[in-house]
Amino acid sequence: QVRLVESGGGLVQVGDSLRLSCTASGQIFAGAMGWFRQAPGKEREFVSSINWTGAETEYSESVKGRFTITRNFDDNAIYLQMNNLELEDTAVYYCAGRKASYFTSSSQGEYDTWGQGIQVTVSS
Repeated sequence: QVRLVESGGGLVQVGDSLRLSCTASGQIFAGAMGWFRQAPGKEREFVSSINWTGAETEYSESVKGRFTITRNFDDNAIYLQMNNLELEDTAVYYCAGRKASYFTSSSQGEYDTWGQGIQVTVSS
């Protein structure tokens, strides 16, 4: 049973940077992976996705140009580098995986493995 564990969240100020990590434990995660987030009072939304090889990525319009998703096979992990953070980036960030597919997706329903979530708070 693969388990996804997020780390790297915290409290930062507007304009700061933060790097989230998601490590898969139990076995190599052989599939596409992604990040979603849920702000207070809002539904969970897509942030970014990366395919199995790490060569293809996808971003939501709200983070494109500011966030970068990468993958490290030696660490069995993905990362989300978040730059120029805005107040609107405040949310619980979830790592997710698609064991049944190698391809990126922005649809939550296509992910079958989820982390517990980690808080990112951006203050002014």
